[in-house]
Amino acid sequence: MPTESQEIEVQTRSNLELSDIYQDSGLRKNRPSGGLVVAIAAATSALLGGLAAAWYYRRTISRLQQAAENGPDSKFGIPEPTDDDGR
Repeated sequence: MPTESQEIEVQTRSNLELSDIYQDSGLRKNRPSGGLVVAIAAATSALLGGLAAAWYYRRTISRLQQAAENGPDSKFGIPEPTDDDGR
């Protein structure tokens, strides 16, 4: 009749063998590394954040684009530099 310590040792060996089988199997090799998963998640988050910001500020962006196309705005009272100013 085996003692309690012998039963624990047999169970431990069995667990180690199962652990080795799992580590050698293709299940572990097919998974991407943790760093790759984090990098993909960060890139996706940055892309979606940029798209969300562009959508949220779409009116402001279109106004800035129109202002760039139309040239300087006289409403601001900033005169264009002339040769008289020494510039």
